[in-house]
Amino acid sequence: MPHIANRYPLSPTYFTLCARKDKYRQTSKMIDPSSSEEDSEEDHGHASHHGGHHHGGHHHHGQVDISQPHLHVHPSDAGSGGLEVPNNNVGLSRSLSPSSGVSVETLSHSIGSSRANSLPRPTSPSPSVASEKTEVDIQEKQEREEEERKRRIQLYVFISRCIAYPFNAKQPTDMTRRQTKITKHQLETISARFQSFLKGETQIMADEAFQNAVQSYYDVFLKSERVIKMVQSGACSQYDFREVFRNNIEKRVRSLPEIDGLSKETVLTSWMAKFDCILKGLGDEDSKRPSRMQQQSLNSELILSKEQLYDMFQQILGVKKFEHQLLFNALLLDSADEQAAAIRRELDGRMQRVSEMEKNRKLMPKFVLKEMESLYIEELKSSINLLMANLESLPVSKGSMDSKYGLQKLKRYNHRSQGSLAKLEGDSADSDTQLTKMDVVLAFQLEVVVMEVKGLKSLAPNRIVYCTMEVENGEKLQTDQAEASKPMWDTQGDFCTSHPLPAVKVKLYTENPGMLALEDKELGKVLLKPTPLSSKAPEWHKMTIPKNLPDQDLRIKIACRMDKPLNMKHCGYLYALGKSVWKKWKKRYYVLVQVSQYTFAMCSYKEKKSEPSEMMQLDGYTVDYIEASSANLMVGMDLEGGRFFFNAVREGDSILFASDDENECHLWVMAMYRATGQSHKPTPPITLQDKNSTISKIQGDADRARKHGMEDFISADPCTFDHASLFKVLQNLTLDYRLNDPYCSLGWFSPGQVFVLDEYCARYGVRGCYRHLCYLSDLLDRAEKNLMIDPTLIHYSFAFCASHVHGNRPDGVGSVTHEEKEKFQEIKERLRILLEQQITNFRYCFPFGRPEGALKATLSLLERVLMKDIVTPVPPEEVRGMIKKCLETAALVNYTRLSSEAKIDDDLRGETMVTPSKKLEDLIHLAELCVDLLQQNEEHYAEAFAWFSDLLVEHAEIFWSLFAVDMDRVLAEQPPDTWDSFPLFQIMNDYLRTDDNLKNGRFHQHLRDTFAPLVVRYVDLMESSIAQSIHKGFEKERWEIKGNGCATSEDLFWKLDALQSFIRDLHWPDTEFRQHLEQRLKLMACDMIESCIQRTENAFQQWLKKTVTFISTDYIIPSEMCAMVNVILDAKNQSFKLCAVDGIDVHQYHTKIDDQIDKTLATMNQGMINKLMSVLEATLSKLSRYDEGSLIGSILSFTNVSGSGKDMGQGYVNFTRNCMDQIRSKVNDELWILNFFEQWYTSQINMLCNWLSERLDHSLHLYQCTCLAHIVKKIYSDFELQGVMEDKLNSKAYQTVSQRMQTEEATCALTMGQAEMEGEMGEGVDEDSDRTKPKVTIMETLGEDGNYVSNISNVTSIVVGRVGNMFGKGIGGLSTKFGGSTSWF
Repeated sequence: MPHIANRYPLSPTYFTLCARKDKYRQTSKMIDPSSSEEDSEEDHGHASHHGGHHHGGHHHHGQVDISQPHLHVHPSDAGSGGLEVPNNNVGLSRSLSPSSGVSVETLSHSIGSSRANSLPRPTSPSPSVASEKTEVDIQEKQEREEEERKRRIQLYVFISRCIAYPFNAKQPTDMTRRQTKITKHQLETISARFQSFLKGETQIMADEAFQNAVQSYYDVFLKSERVIKMVQSGACSQYDFREVFRNNIEKRVRSLPEIDGLSKETVLTSWMAKFDCILKGLGDEDSKRPSRMQQQSLNSELILSKEQLYDMFQQILGVKKFEHQLLFNALLLDSADEQAAAIRRELDGRMQRVSEMEKNRKLMPKFVLKEMESLYIEELKSSINLLMANLESLPVSKGSMDSKYGLQKLKRYNHRSQGSLAKLEGDSADSDTQLTKMDVVLAFQLEVVVMEVKGLKSLAPNRIVYCTMEVENGEKLQTDQAEASKPMWDTQGDFCTSHPLPAVKVKLYTENPGMLALEDKELGKVLLKPTPLSSKAPEWHKMTIPKNLPDQDLRIKIACRMDKPLNMKHCGYLYALGKSVWKKWKKRYYVLVQVSQYTFAMCSYKEKKSEPSEMMQLDGYTVDYIEASSANLMVGMDLEGGRFFFNAVREGDSILFASDDENECHLWVMAMYRATGQSHKPTPPITLQDKNSTISKIQGDADRARKHGMEDFISADPCTFDHASLFKVLQNLTLDYRLNDPYCSLGWFSPGQVFVLDEYCARYGVRGCYRHLCYLSDLLDRAEKNLMIDPTLIHYSFAFCASHVHGNRPDGVGSVTHEEKEKFQEIKERLRILLEQQITNFRYCFPFGRPEGALKATLSLLERVLMKDIVTPVPPEEVRGMIKKCLETAALVNYTRLSSEAKIDDDLRGETMVTPSKKLEDLIHLAELCVDLLQQNEEHYAEAFAWFSDLLVEHAEIFWSLFAVDMDRVLAEQPPDTWDSFPLFQIMNDYLRTDDNLKNGRFHQHLRDTFAPLVVRYVDLMESSIAQSIHKGFEKERWEIKGNGCATSEDLFWKLDALQSFIRDLHWPDTEFRQHLEQRLKLMACDMIESCIQRTENAFQQWLKKTVTFISTDYIIPSEMCAMVNVILDAKNQSFKLCAVDGIDVHQYHTKIDDQIDKTLATMNQGMINKLMSVLEATLSKLSRYDEGSLIGSILSFTNVSGSGKDMGQGYVNFTRNCMDQIRSKVNDELWILNFFEQWYTSQINMLCNWLSERLDHSLHLYQCTCLAHIVKKIYSDFELQGVMEDKLNSKAYQTVSQRMQTEEATCALTMGQAEMEGEMGEGVDEDSDRTKPKVTIMETLGEDGNYVSNISNVTSIVVGRVGNMFGKGIGGLSTKFGGSTSWF
């Protein structure tokens, strides 16, 4: 076979890839996504796992390894969640509590120096040095773990405050609901269920089509290594499993034939239902109730309560439950007032930080442009103002939203910290809005329940009594009526009042019995003065009685409840003394009112007044405890009244307060502390306290927290922390938790997580760009470790960062730090490398096109990453160039993996001896895998590459070009003239010719050129082989019947048909060559059939000559001659298929061969008939001896040597029957048999007719008459039984013969009658009784024919009787057939 590989038009890429391919085979791990981390983890041990994967593959940990070969210590070992602690001592110290910052910094320096010092020191031979180092390492590790624990607890404090009192974010309700993911264990379970179904071990009924679909799904999808990788990457859900099956069966069902009454949609639905049954199974494992932890994980997609959020972040940060409980109580997380106050303190602290930054620009981060510093200050101010506005918008009470202090308060709030931020808003005190008494509105709900009265003795038992109640001369309410013997009610009166000290009047009446009485009689009254702090329980009160009434000791039981409005934070009696308000030290009733989130007022009220008598705004005041001696010293006199003192101070003002009760004093201080928003937390003086008091409870919680080391975390000022680095840790841990929960999240946070992270960023001022850069870094870390991350998610974060860094944010230009810009560039490069790798390994990163739309989103993201800035679109050529490069490499990756799977590499490497046939077998297997791979590419990835379809086609061409190299090598090693490689051509050509893009492409052309010489050589050899087999076969042919002909003809037609079918099934792509092959094969078939016909005809003629010497009625047609007839008939049947093209005789080969077959058949028919007629001819020649005047006939009649004529006739009839049976059993063509019998019959009748015509002038001898009569009758009936038609049987010749035979028989009868009569006269009558019946029959029959009657009219009645006797003997009882010439029998 000539080698024609050089005719393949290869692109330059091809040669490059061939070189890369050999290199790739040696170092395939370079591109293999599955080995990117596993190998490095083995090398780097624990460090690689925790340290994150940095750009460029370098680990920037900033440490020196201790010179122990088995031990690697990294700072990032601390913690268990893959935390990345930055190597930045300043950041580290800021992120911890102030008290521990120095020690950590010192620790870091000491660790660094100890490592540096330990490097050059030679290893001591004594074991003590090594053990000391190990101890140091253990100690360092413990210290790191402790620092990490503290950091996490501090983070949890901030997180819990965000959860307890959110005022910026809400849990989103419009997020896509995530599917539960399939684990490795579940995959094994699902595979086992499908195996059980395929083995028939389930109860699910299924037809063969569904069985085949499931088998294909199991083999191609479930058993695929790529699905295992997808499950390990956490990107696989049951939805993905269902969709892959649905896509598979939709194609199958579409290809099924239509069934009446059953739509294909019904079939699809039914199949999917069965699939779900198999997928979900009927086992118990799914019906088990999930544990509490599992249930919590399963709830993560829902909107979570505060308790669930606390639980989640305890798990994320590794905080123990008891630690949470300590923190919860100590932080007063259930107190909204305390949390709002904490926020106000935080905002005040942040404003002070901004002020410091304005004064000292060195505190600011480095910006890309110097001008951004003032922009940064503005951003900080506006973010704080936004937080204030958000806090302000939270309702305090029903009326506060309409108050004019809604948003104006934040301007005043800007001036509250001792004037330190006077310039923050630009305006000064002009914009201040002072509170007036009209702004302080309180609304109290009063419930008064009158229950019973005691002491009614003077009234008659049946007298009616009732009570009335009223508040401050308002509307009166009346109870039900009761008898004086049982004065009990349970009537509630509801009142609404604006008086903090209302007066409630309850009066007791009895009905006046007098006819003319105008009003009822008052028996007594009581005046109540409830406050929100007074008892809510029913109490007995002594009533005031008019003097003229006998019952002076009346008591009434009343329950009075006064609810505290939302905007009232505390109330009670205090002593107070101030400079501008409450200038006299005396006891007053005070109420602390919250007008808005930022505005509080301390108001004093008098009884029955709704407006405060005096008031002061708490803005800018600081509250604290003060000793009694200090208080007296402050005012310069001894104060009477009040034991426990506290004061509120601001610049130029001071107000002193005192309470008689210590507990009340503590409550007032804490309430005012929350209201002022001060950073200093008042500490009560140490005294003996009542253990049951509220303050002791709070103090007890604080003591318990201090006991467990929580005090630092609780009291830590959030403003002193680097929240950016803390948030980075938090987000990283949250992402770890999210990727390990049961949902297929692909990196998307749950609604609860998004809510907490949003709240944290807003509350603690984490910059949005930094947040997303950290998020991107974390996502890339996971993606580089082969976890599936949604490219759309990366796209969102990247677009946000890009718009920020390039100064094209929708909300305007923002400040950009150097760190953000550098980190963005680093992430952009990492992302580009990752995307390049993912597109290169698209089959393995997105197996079977899952997750849905991920590859398309990846290509879209690549386009965004390649953009130089946010506005200028990337040139299409650049994107195409990148994707082209990726797909070229992908072709190499995919082919290398497949070739190693098919073991073709091992075959070609030459390390072990592999036979050429085994190599070819492996190559064919590889071809099947390649076709499957490209079909899957088309099915699962073509839509994603729709914009780059030409590049995907080029990818396929390069893929096939790599295959071509191996194919050419394997084919070159095959022995000459072997045809095992044709299946390879068929597999590939069948695929390529149906693919519009690859059809007649480069590889298709190469395939064609490679196999064209093989096909030509194959046809040449087959032609020679068939010609030889015809020659040798017919020489040795024994003409035994086999199939439709003989052995040689069967072999010939099978070979011709097989050759044509084989060439046809090749579906040769080149039309011209295909037509050439077609014509050549048809011509070959024509020539071979012609040769077969000629040889068969020659053999037939020889067989005819074999038996020409001896002809008798014992002759039977030889089966060999029948076999020859079959060969010609089969040739006639086969010639149309073998010589015509698609039913059209294009080349006129069939017409030519058909004519020859017809001529040959006619010759053979005639030869056989001639042979058969020679037997009749011989029989008739024997009969000719009895002609009149023949000497031999007289002798034969006299001696009676040859027997009766009937025996001779029966002998011929037997001959015809035997030949007919032989032909009928041996020849296959029914039509030919019938046609042959018709010809034979006609020839016989014609010969008989001619023979009788020659003897018109002579009557037949009795012997001749008897013989011919028997022959004529029997051949008519026998050929009729063989199916010869009536019109052929009853021909003119037959009618002539039958009439002649009737006449001759009648004549013979008369002659015989005279001879017998003469004999009876001499011998006497012997047989009268036996012959009477035939006489009658003959007479009747003869009477039917007038001609017969006229012919024998001169014969006497005796002669007639003799004729009857003669017919009875000679004809054998068939005299009834003498009806007429047409129905002679």
